[in-house]
Amino acid sequence: MRVAFYAPLKPPDHPMPSGDRRIAQLFCEALRGAGHEPFLASRLRSYDGAGNPLRQARLRRIAGFAAERLVRRWQRDPRAAPELWFTYHLYYKAPDWLGPAISAALGIPYLIAEASSAPKQAGGNWRVGHRAVEEALHRADAVLGLNPADRECVMPLLRDPQRWIALSPFLDARRYGGRRARRRSSSPRLIAVAMMRRGDKLASYRVLGAALADLLDLSWSLDIVGDGAARAEVECALAPLGARIRFCGALEEAAVAEALAEADLFVWPAVNEAFGMALLEAQASGLPVVAGASGGVCGIVVSGETGLLAPPGDVAGFAAAVRRLILDGATRAAMGVAARGKVEREHDLRGAATRLSTVIERLGRVRAA
Repeated sequence: MRVAFYAPLKPPDHPMPSGDRRIAQLFCEALRGAGHEPFLASRLRSYDGAGNPLRQARLRRIAGFAAERLVRRWQRDPRAAPELWFTYHLYYKAPDWLGPAISAALGIPYLIAEASSAPKQAGGNWRVGHRAVEEALHRADAVLGLNPADRECVMPLLRDPQRWIALSPFLDARRYGGRRARRRSSSPRLIAVAMMRRGDKLASYRVLGAALADLLDLSWSLDIVGDGAARAEVECALAPLGARIRFCGALEEAAVAEALAEADLFVWPAVNEAFGMALLEAQASGLPVVAGASGGVCGIVVSGETGLLAPPGDVAGFAAAVRRLILDGATRAAMGVAARGKVEREHDLRGAATRLSTVIERLGRVRAA
């Protein structure tokens, strides 16, 4: 089946790396693995980070013209037209104004993956985007939910509760070296992988710096993989850790996997994190994780089994969890093995491709009927 793929926040070929871009790429891989033919339908970004209703209205008009052009093109050349529209990640700051209109005009199923709704935005600065999300969810034939925390607000907007379909976040576990034997070093290597952005990412770096500053009585080192506009603030937050830190910069996927393979423990406070692809990548590499229990993180990390979770933003709790795993090499090793096994069972690309194929085949049968 030809699948029109659209990511209103950030297209999968965007030059700036992020977890969002990575998930978009993985969905395209999963669609191909399921035997479908995804293609990028549009690079139009609907993102408005400032909460400007005039900008949102302007983006809606631009999207309307773009949708009309695409419909005309595919009506003239039906062989090139999609048989299903797939939108990845919409929320009030980045709604989907293309998918609902185009799928209705072409008479094809409309599938959404990862959507959230924020009722508090109904009368706020993002009210235009919020309303667009509500309309898209009402129009959707199915919604794939990666984060269980989104379910409560999304479900009432669907025409049928059965249109919500849970799908665990996933990656290609074969790309991560989780099977090598972990060293039980008296000076373990910690690692964090995250872009350096202001807001929640910077808040996580600040919690990380404050927590690790309480562990200077122990022997450890820390690799930081990531870069961005807030690098100066991140360096300031981590300055008390001194020469224990190595800044590796932004790395491509293969280099990230290599860095993870050389580490002993993944540490990330995950302030307001939806679920965190980096947490999944770490566990695929056989690393135990210490993280903050935000959003859908609890669906990725099983506290006491594949790592340890601290209350979101709790510096002392996070420090205590890291201290425990620095001192206990045997538990680190056991959790790393469990983490890799969980990814292989529940979060692998091949399983996601099978799940996607089942959903798409059902939508095709319903549409044909």
